Amino acid sequence: MNQTTALPAPALRTRYASDLALAALAPASWGTTYVVTTTLLPDGRPLLAATMRALPAGLVLLAATRRLPRGDWWWKSIVLGLLNFGAFFPLIFFAAYRLPGGVAATIGSVQPLVVALLSIGVLRIRPARAVLYSALAGTGGVALLTLGADARLDPLGIAAMLTATSLMATAIILAKKWGRPESPLVMTGWQLTVGGLVLLPLTLALEGAPSSLSGENLLGFTYLGIVGTAIAYALWFRGIDRLPPTSVSLLGLTNPMVATLAGLLILGQTLTPWQVVGFTIALGALVAGQTFNRRPRPAAS
Repeated sequence: MNQTTALPAPALRTRYASDLALAALAPASWGTTYVVTTTLLPDGRPLLAATMRALPAGLVLLAATRRLPRGDWWWKSIVLGLLNFGAFFPLIFFAAYRLPGGVAATIGSVQPLVVALLSIGVLRIRPARAVLYSALAGTGGVALLTLGADARLDPLGIAAMLTATSLMATAIILAKKWGRPESPLVMTGWQLTVGGLVLLPLTLALEGAPSSLSGENLLGFTYLGIVGTAIAYALWFRGIDRLPPTSVSLLGLTNPMVATLAGLLILGQTLTPWQVVGFTIALGALVAGQTFNRRPRPAAS
């Protein structure tokens, strides 16, 4: 008998809440990426930022865990590493350089809808209608929270963000479908290393090596590599393993909420009444979506 299903209902609810809380720490930490990118990282170097975020963290995790993939997990790790890091990271940094954080966050908030559609086709799981409504409400709340009248709608930045969002949604579904042969920390090391090794030659060819890095640059890269990548993705992959896929993707709504709070605390920004409404809607959608998302239903065959 499965040990988890044998637990009494109160224990199951406690475990579910604990898994949600730990997984939510990942997108919460990603919510600080925009502030770190704009205040600490070198200007106009998205590939360098992506490489410095992925490769050092991946190599450190490989050295610490000393585990390599086996069998078909070699190619699966390459696929997931490309989706989660090799392609996603440069796209997200490219979008961060070309779009206001609010525009990028609003586009990224459609990820739960993409995951829901992929869940039906790939996992044969049909999310509850209330979960889809929560995802739509969350996107609306994020838009109110983050979009301003002077928001720049750069076409290349929008395309990059849409592609990045779709790639990450695909990675969530594939990771759920394939399961995991090792701990989340080990698999995080595999994927980060793959992504970093793909990004390194592209960075050197297209941007070149930096002539120098300031102390602020190194601080930003260190924070993103350790907190926003190694730790965050280990918790994220753990959440994918333990939670329904749309439940994990809905946690992404914490990203723009934390980004807004970071802007308030670090950049001295203020909130308009509409932004307060948006924050409330996004938070309500997050809570409601998790409430209805505990028991996903099989898709009709």
